[in-house]
Amino acid sequence: MGARAKITSKGQITLPKEVRDRHHLKPGDIVEFVERDGETIVKPRNIRAVDLAGILGPPPSGKGLSIEEIDEAIMDAVVEDDERIQREWHQEREASRDRR
Repeated sequence: MGARAKITSKGQITLPKEVRDRHHLKPGDIVEFVERDGETIVKPRNIRAVDLAGILGPPPSGKGLSIEEIDEAIMDAVVEDDERIQREWHQEREASRDRR
């Protein structure tokens, strides 16, 4: 199960074919190097968003909102968040002036 690779003068390695095949790695995919207990672990990071579909189970059965209702709820949340951010920014600005 072990595989070896030689480091080039530029510090590069080629992942052995058996490793690429086992983890379904292809050109352009990302791998992550994780340091743990004195070892370096190489982890594939080639998961696509579509691969995560259903990972949390089926969606909750809810009100069965329409697209328009969902858009409206999102916009309401965005407006509320924007108002909160502006309020906090103004409060911090006032506090900064008071400290001077």
